[in-house]
Amino acid sequence: MASRLTLTPPFEAENEFEASLRQAFESLKPTLRPPFSLSIPNPDEYALLNRAILHGVLTEPHFAKTHIKHLHALVTDGYATFLNSLLNVVHHLYPRLLASVKTQLLWVSEETVRVLGIGYDAVLVSLLRQIGGGNCGDGNLWLCSKLVTLFLEQFECLLEDAPHVLSFALYSFLRVLADHCRVGVEKLETLKRLEIHFCVKIVREEFHLSLLIGRDFIRLLQDLVHVPEFRAILKDIVFDPFKFNAVGFEFKDVSQIYSTRTSSRYSLLRISPEMEIQLRFLLSNVKLGHQRRHQMWFARKFLNDPDKEFVAVDIVRFICCAHHPPNEVIQSDVVPRWALIGWLLTACRSSHAVANVKLALFYDWLFFDERVDSIMNIEPAVLLMVHSVPQYIDITRSLLEFLLHLVDNYDVERKDVIVKGVASAFQLLVRKGVVRSLDVLTSCPALSPGLREGLGRLLSCGKVGSS
Repeated sequence: MASRLTLTPPFEAENEFEASLRQAFESLKPTLRPPFSLSIPNPDEYALLNRAILHGVLTEPHFAKTHIKHLHALVTDGYATFLNSLLNVVHHLYPRLLASVKTQLLWVSEETVRVLGIGYDAVLVSLLRQIGGGNCGDGNLWLCSKLVTLFLEQFECLLEDAPHVLSFALYSFLRVLADHCRVGVEKLETLKRLEIHFCVKIVREEFHLSLLIGRDFIRLLQDLVHVPEFRAILKDIVFDPFKFNAVGFEFKDVSQIYSTRTSSRYSLLRISPEMEIQLRFLLSNVKLGHQRRHQMWFARKFLNDPDKEFVAVDIVRFICCAHHPPNEVIQSDVVPRWALIGWLLTACRSSHAVANVKLALFYDWLFFDERVDSIMNIEPAVLLMVHSVPQYIDITRSLLEFLLHLVDNYDVERKDVIVKGVASAFQLLVRKGVVRSLDVLTSCPALSPGLREGLGRLLSCGKVGSS
């Protein structure tokens, strides 16, 4: 019987896709050794042969180069069939793959980059999503090291053929670096230097790829301000933006980045496929009031380590930017987005994590422009503040204090831009009926007079009325 790809408990059925790869390999094994058949396979035979070769590459390291030569000789579709199967392995099986299979997976992924196979970019992006946040286990660090090395070695090729992949990798490694820098572990030093080198190389040499990220690029850089290289980059962006000018491109001010909404594709990068499935299920099928056991299971699965509490930052960005439920779900009794974010906020233990979660929640407010931004990105924050009155008034108070602090201090030189953004956000939320009025906040006796006055002054800038 052919070798397995995954660690599957005896009582658990084999994954259907894994079984299809194994069965293809077993049925065609005699034909996977030289001399290879010269006959042209029909479409069904071609698909079966691709699955068999993939299984062979992953489970027979000593024959892997032979299998790849076989693939090169028979390919007729630019490797699309092979890469589609490879993508399914990464997306659906990666966490349970055997260590030896993971090694082969990274090897064959790089081979497909070399031949510019159709779909290799999706495989690389899916691999980036397998990097666990706050996870300093050997397997996760190995994946980080392999991927950052691959991106550095294939930099010129990717820059010419798939520059968006380098932008996705920059986002991922800036975020991962923040986790790695919080952990004072000696085994991380070499990896951190590699990650820093890769990120700095993109920003300094190909700044336009940084701009593809949008405003979250600045948020990620600020979380790395203690690293000299990134502190210098931030300083240049703010005070000497012309350093980043290139032929045909002019960068004048950080406001250019602030005004660019970050695509939901970036928010998805720091959420594993398994985590995405669980979050979307919770926010689409579980009724409010019945979510506790689902939340506890989710916390045990994904947030059970102190270093993993910063994953909540990524989850909040995902919920705000990438999970926009339809009206029928919003109007139902399903767990709303604001409730799940409130739970994540109270689950954070360190003040640093709490502050980062709040920033992730409010970040789009600071530069909001209804012409380019979505109301769905800002809806959870206002609903969390409003629905926390009066039972959880401490949440309302802390969020409002944080928002007003951001308005006054986030970027003093561009405070007018931020005041306009936040006031516009409130104005649109009232106009579209997300909240009937803001009286619940401006007239709440449980909030201090100073807090209510500060909110009132802010709202007056946008002429946001009460009912």
